[in-house]
Amino acid sequence: MDVGVICGSRVSHDRAGVDEIEDAAGEDVRAVVETLLDAEGVSEAFAIQTCNRAEAYVVAESTERGRRALEAVHGDAPEDAVVETGHEESLRHLIRVAAGLESLVLGEDQILGQFKHAIEIARNAGALGPTLEIGLTKAVHVGERARTETGINEGAVSIGSAAARLAETEIDLDGATALVVGAGEMGKLAANALSDAGVAELTVANRTVPHAEHVAETVETPARAVSLDAVANALGDADVVVTATSHPEYLLDPEDVDEAGETLVIDLAQPRDVHPDAAEVDAVVVHDIDALESVTEETKAARKAAAEEVEAMIDAEFDRLLDTYKRRQADEAISTMYEAAEQVKSREVDTAISRLEAQGELTDEQRETVESMADALVGQLLAAPTKSLRDAATEDDWSTIQTAMALFDPEFGESRTSVASNSRRERSAREDGGGGKPGASTADAAGDCETKRSSDEEVPQYVLESASDD
Repeated sequence: MDVGVICGSRVSHDRAGVDEIEDAAGEDVRAVVETLLDAEGVSEAFAIQTCNRAEAYVVAESTERGRRALEAVHGDAPEDAVVETGHEESLRHLIRVAAGLESLVLGEDQILGQFKHAIEIARNAGALGPTLEIGLTKAVHVGERARTETGINEGAVSIGSAAARLAETEIDLDGATALVVGAGEMGKLAANALSDAGVAELTVANRTVPHAEHVAETVETPARAVSLDAVANALGDADVVVTATSHPEYLLDPEDVDEAGETLVIDLAQPRDVHPDAAEVDAVVVHDIDALESVTEETKAARKAAAEEVEAMIDAEFDRLLDTYKRRQADEAISTMYEAAEQVKSREVDTAISRLEAQGELTDEQRETVESMADALVGQLLAAPTKSLRDAATEDDWSTIQTAMALFDPEFGESRTSVASNSRRERSAREDGGGGKPGASTADAAGDCETKRSSDEEVPQYVLESASDD
């Protein structure tokens, strides 16, 4: 049974600047996920990294092991910039992220696509199991509902368009020449926003030139595409430069902008594309993503009512999510309990029939009578603990559920270091012919019990007593 606890850790724009977020981000999302999944006691992992956040989550055997696994993912980020979250807080935060409530630009649409992409990365790495899969699916569902049922993204201001608005506060874009470095989603948004703002000429630079050509074709302003090697030359003609690549190193050094003349540079990349020392060059003004805060405050005020609607939506959906987890954990505990009882019942029925047959041949009807009696005993003995477990889940009484698992599943609490190991164990149990009711989580549990006691040994009385007294 997967009874792991979710632990989260994040560094985001609400408490950290671009430098801290850059320090907290891993090499890439897949690498972060795989590192987390290799940690002791971790069975699931998820990470999302954007220009505004570096977040990681695990499902672990205990909060202590979850925290220990997450300690390694945020690098040199200062301690006061790191926010740790527990099980329910992590789930709620993930829903808020997908809904756009945690974005620098409230309600922006790009985060939902980034969120879905991060899910696919984790899924392809084999890092998602039932706990995170349910929570992340719910987050995407709420994110989509928020955008279709409320006005949270009406007149949406993306990071790219916010950059254009910031530029307008410092220079006259009407008739200006612009350079956009990067042809991803952010670069495309920035290019379109600059075009709408009235720039006369636009150059799009990208490592893959056909991608830059595609972006250039989407704007109404006369535009051309160049490779990254041509950026230095394009700088000399640009009044405003917006960078938004995923390049791991600086693309623009002080030497690159030294001859550019009066130029406004807005760096949206994470990690940054522009070396901080470039801001020391005369006539060059450099802004990073932190400078967009003032621009986005207007958006927050305009969308306050819609945000309240989304908050109410999240409250309702979050309650449904918790109910789903409760039902799943109770059902898995009940399945394990019944499976253990079925294993014991089957063995003892076989023993009883063998002894009866030694006294005289049994008819089919007599065998059915013995089996029916055993079924009735199991059902009656487990009826009360079944109700108790379901009530315990409803009342968040996880100690009762864990007690039941400890009694009926010998593997409960042992180290599970990956989702794959769980799958292999369950597959092995099926191949070995393990029985039990549908949905049982550990088909080999009673089998392990059987190897520890001889076939002549009677069923421990405490199993039945604990079941009936629960």
